[in-house]
Amino acid sequence: MTLRRLWLRDFRSYVEAEVSFGPGLTIVVGPNGTGKTNLLEAAGYLSILGSFRGVPNEGLVRVGAERCVIRGEVDAAGREVLIESEVVPNGRSRVLLNKQPLKRNRELREVLRITVFSPEDLILVKGGPSERRTYLDDVLMMLHPRNDAMLTELDRVLRQRNALLKQAGGRLSAEVGFTLDVWDDKLARVGTDVARSRVALLDDLRPFVATAYSDVADRRAPVTLNYMSAWLGRSDGLAGALEHGRTDDVRRGLSLVGPHRDDIDLQIEGRPSRTHSSQGEQRTLALALRLAAHRLVTDRLGSPPLLLLDDVFSELDPVRSDALVRNLPPGQALLATAGFVPPAAEVESILQVSRGEGPTLLRSGDKPVESVDETAWDRVK
Repeated sequence: MTLRRLWLRDFRSYVEAEVSFGPGLTIVVGPNGTGKTNLLEAAGYLSILGSFRGVPNEGLVRVGAERCVIRGEVDAAGREVLIESEVVPNGRSRVLLNKQPLKRNRELREVLRITVFSPEDLILVKGGPSERRTYLDDVLMMLHPRNDAMLTELDRVLRQRNALLKQAGGRLSAEVGFTLDVWDDKLARVGTDVARSRVALLDDLRPFVATAYSDVADRRAPVTLNYMSAWLGRSDGLAGALEHGRTDDVRRGLSLVGPHRDDIDLQIEGRPSRTHSSQGEQRTLALALRLAAHRLVTDRLGSPPLLLLDDVFSELDPVRSDALVRNLPPGQALLATAGFVPPAAEVESILQVSRGEGPTLLRSGDKPVESVDETAWDRVK
């Protein structure tokens, strides 16, 4: 799958913009604050209907505008697909797929999948368990649409069970207990399915992570990933854990056990990476996790996701930066940077972004475009 063209109106810093992309590596260069990341963010929105930076929808609309429009033309396995999205702050947004209303969000992931690398990825290693669960769940949803439905069901059941626990007000009455039996049965079934899917995915990811870490670190180091669950190894499973913890759940008004509390233990050379690794090692592991997911999805589905690299070199030393570009997977990639790009990068085209203006093509293939900002060209050639 390849994003061929992108049109923006009133998106973030852009009044109007139209950009064409090739199938290889496109560098988006410009000073900080000019809208480089905004361009990547718009491309990502077409896949996940949200900002990969966590910006709410109202923050995507240019200040002073009533709405924004993001349109993308995608080559999906030889099929031309037009994705059109209209974002309205605090209102109902609209998405069309080839001029037809989008029925399910997962339809977009079948047309355009994305992998995002950003400085914020460090949170995968240093952040809380929810970040690592989200990482696994995002990969599961890319791999198969049924996983999206499974995770949506888990979220629905947890919301309903937590609402009941809050309404109980700390009292385990007969009525509350009867209703909890119903939701516990549902949570035990879908929760077990989610955990088993995550464990299987982690088994598949391990060799990819180990290889990717060695590639980016430019040295071999044993990396281990283990799924951590307080209930998965019990003989009576999640159903037994929920029954055992019911009194505490009612007292706290919250579901305290289940796949929504699980974690991944990440270690480098036998040491917990969150507390015992250097920041360089942690960043390398975070990149390895993203690269591994990208390679696994490509291997399983036969088509690489669109790779979005947002200012990744600002947080890496020259050795790791060069190793990263040498080991970028094949396929389409958009890389935003305010500085240099390592010489090993196989660049197909370069776009310059200036404040208040749409991107300008600096180079296509091996040929520079006339009348360009030579300073910007020199930074990346």
